[in-house]
Amino acid sequence: MAVLSIARAVSERMRRIFIVTGEASGDLHGANLAKALFALRPSLSLIGVGGSKMAEAGVQLLPGIDRVDAIGVPGFAQLWRGVRTLSRLKRFLRMTPLDAVVFIDSPGMNLRLAKTAAKMGHRVVYYIAPQVWAWGARRLEVIRRTVDRLLVILPFEESYFRAAGIPCEFVGHPLLDVIAPSYHKPALRAQFGLSPHGFVLGLLPGSRVHEVEQFLPVMLDAVKRVHDHEPFECLLARAESIPAQLVERIVIQSGLKVKVVANQANEVMAASDLLVTASGTATLQAAIIGTPMMIVYRVSWVTYRVAKLLVRIPYIGLVNIVAGRFVAPELIQDQMTAERLAGEIRQLRENPQRLEAMRADFQHIRQALGGPGASKRAAERVLAEAMR
Repeated sequence: MAVLSIARAVSERMRRIFIVTGEASGDLHGANLAKALFALRPSLSLIGVGGSKMAEAGVQLLPGIDRVDAIGVPGFAQLWRGVRTLSRLKRFLRMTPLDAVVFIDSPGMNLRLAKTAAKMGHRVVYYIAPQVWAWGARRLEVIRRTVDRLLVILPFEESYFRAAGIPCEFVGHPLLDVIAPSYHKPALRAQFGLSPHGFVLGLLPGSRVHEVEQFLPVMLDAVKRVHDHEPFECLLARAESIPAQLVERIVIQSGLKVKVVANQANEVMAASDLLVTASGTATLQAAIIGTPMMIVYRVSWVTYRVAKLLVRIPYIGLVNIVAGRFVAPELIQDQMTAERLAGEIRQLRENPQRLEAMRADFQHIRQALGGPGASKRAAERVLAEAMR
């Protein structure tokens, strides 16, 4: 009886799980994971690094650390902040008893932290795998040594990582948990003050300040070039992480009439006939919703040259990566000019057959991403590791 009582006490004690996310999409996925974990086991203690969505989900955030990601070649100030953050999180992992550590995306720092977590004997779960199949096969050995379970969200990843000897499971894509099965376009257009039947172009310039600073002026210049000859309405999605004043200043400088919508990217996509979106999670969101798009992105010359040496696939848009071919056009680096973008907008607008073919491709992509419930399935696997 005494042994059973001890076992029951161990089983019933409060489990402590540490969740580490990076950018805005990581905060969203971390929040959904946290909600699913609490639904399965309300007594959990969840500590984390993330943003407002994770905090709202009930995660106790470590003060003073709001993100662990870095894009491109960091400057000195960013590098110094990264070193301090890494040091602080390593110390936390060494000093804190934890039942499991969950790393979400952002491999630059998270794989370094995974080494410390594994060394301290914490159960390590990596949710949303590093894209080593595209650019970093050298990191496979790090994942194999440090990660107890890898939870992937793209359908082809499971066989790739299992072939490398890494315990891996495809849980489906968490976007399917936050995107409605369908949207009522007329109602959304009425909500945003748009005409019910006119052409609407949606702009998604990214969730990072430097992306918006670089991409939005080019997008608006392209819009102006097309709009001067063929008027249409323009809808802009502002991410929560982007200051309203920044977007307002760039829009005013453009001289265009643009409706700016905050924190409703899905609705902007659903209300639009065509999208111009920065490469990232937004491309999969648009595909799931079914709105045709073109993808843009640009990084520093040094980052681009390094990427050219490492990246082994011909596209960067997640929607194209999942499809295994170009289903949405990409204007990357030097191709990302207002003139080229304006030409692409005109071509797509004037080619309904191409738009319809894109929508059909998106249906297949949505089916390949699995069904709803990814966050719950991931939470079940995380809890199983924490209970060991």
